[in-house]
Amino acid sequence: MSNNATLPQPVTAPPAAKGWAYWLPSLLALLSATLLWAGWPVNPAPLALLLLVAWVPYLLLEQHLTRQGASGWKVWRYGYLTLMLWNLFTTYWVSFSTLGGGIAAVVCNALMMSAALAAFYHTKKRFGPTLGYLSLPIYWIAFEQLHLHWFLTWPWLTLGNGFATANQWVQWYEYTGFLGGSLWIWAVNLLVFWAWFGGEKAAPPWSFGPARWRWVAPVLAVVIPVSISLGIGRNYQEKGPEAEVVVVQPNLDPFLEKFEGAPNFVPYDQQLARMMTLTEQQLTPQTRLVLWPETSLDETYFESNIETYPRIRQLRQWLGTHPDIDLVTGLTTVGQYGPDKAQASPTARFRDDMGYYDLFNAALHLGRPTDPAAFYHKSRLVPGVEGVPPWLSMFVIDLGGSAGGLGSQPERAVFEAAAAPALRVAPVICYESVYGDFVADYVTKGATLIGIITNDGWWSDSPGHKQHLQYATLRAIETRRDVARSANTGISGFINQKGEITQQSGWWVPAALRGTVHLNTELTFYVRYGELIGISCQVLAVLLLIGTVAAAVLGRKRAVEAA
Repeated sequence: MSNNATLPQPVTAPPAAKGWAYWLPSLLALLSATLLWAGWPVNPAPLALLLLVAWVPYLLLEQHLTRQGASGWKVWRYGYLTLMLWNLFTTYWVSFSTLGGGIAAVVCNALMMSAALAAFYHTKKRFGPTLGYLSLPIYWIAFEQLHLHWFLTWPWLTLGNGFATANQWVQWYEYTGFLGGSLWIWAVNLLVFWAWFGGEKAAPPWSFGPARWRWVAPVLAVVIPVSISLGIGRNYQEKGPEAEVVVVQPNLDPFLEKFEGAPNFVPYDQQLARMMTLTEQQLTPQTRLVLWPETSLDETYFESNIETYPRIRQLRQWLGTHPDIDLVTGLTTVGQYGPDKAQASPTARFRDDMGYYDLFNAALHLGRPTDPAAFYHKSRLVPGVEGVPPWLSMFVIDLGGSAGGLGSQPERAVFEAAAAPALRVAPVICYESVYGDFVADYVTKGATLIGIITNDGWWSDSPGHKQHLQYATLRAIETRRDVARSANTGISGFINQKGEITQQSGWWVPAALRGTVHLNTELTFYVRYGELIGISCQVLAVLLLIGTVAAAVLGRKRAVEAA
């Protein structure tokens, strides 16, 4: 053979096509996220049933990867994909205010949610499937409870909110609060998963034999709570004396008209005139309360001399012609503490000519001329918009008015109407209405009516403002209080104590509505005892995490000794 002879080259097989098994985890993640979105408000109410099986594809995904011996990192990645898609499909509208803020909300909230799934994976790995699967709802609800109270709070996707459009199925929220809905969703999902995929050698559910009885538990877990809820709703009667309330929707575009510096800014005098004109169209001799939206008076008002402002004097004069009416309106205020930093709040700012001071997104109560003005400072602040720690101030999303590092107050305030002592209003400002335990605090302070003042125009005509309205129906059930809702650009309306929307305005139209509300004084179990489910899950989650970490450390120690 010649030295120059060419040796035969090995034949290389073409790369194998990626089959369905390769794409299965991604498809299951997509399916779970799609079911969560499809079942979420404000899609048609019957679709809320999808929430009771929406996590089954994720559970199958985790089981599939674990049986293949996938790393914890790989399992987490697909769980994070599920959560990010769900956040994107359901809350994409946050980007209508700022694109960066919307991206951050989706990416970061999914990242925080994924901590619960990661904890579940490691507990299941250390203690086996039984305790592992039981730990999943515990970790998840413990996270939801945390998400109600820390500085990055964003409970919009708390699972229990998913029944807001189908609230006739969760009238028992008056006992459990909306975290009871989260527990119900996880319980049914786990029971369905165990019934269908629980055992490697188990007979399929459609076969004859004992395996079919596995479906009794998930069916009962759906039927019993729904039946109890329908019974509660059917037998519940509105409680308390009646009062007539007017809610106003001035419909000022927050991007173009409402705030000073906007391209088509409507002068504040004209804004005030519009609200007064709309109000007058609905007033009767029986009207006892008027609600105007969040930041209706957006000039900066110093609280110490509030009565000296021309527009406040105009309102006082107008109310003088209606002596039996109280007004609750949103505005932006300044509270001053003086030059001593020790007297200031943690959020206070400083100026040489003012000393320490706070800016507040506030509610103002004006009653009889002899009664002093009363204030409530919004205290559940939107992260990244209003509630911003100093080290995050560079990331503030500007939504007009005062933004970033606003002040708040530690206690809820209740406004009592002068001409109707039974009418005690909870001044719930915008985002605060998403928090069940927070709204319940107003009721423990004596509120007989929930008055929500908001501005939902930042999200355009998207699911955002519709979800916000529907979430308020859950607060009505939890507290058994009527809700009067005044929104700048919609939707305004009234909700009764069973969570039924009895009146509502259109979107993006000036409007004023008059409704009769009932002023209940009884306290529900949930209002009396608070978030028992959330707190219990947090305690159990800590114990499970300690056990999981301890098991991991002992496992490594034994491995080293064996080596």
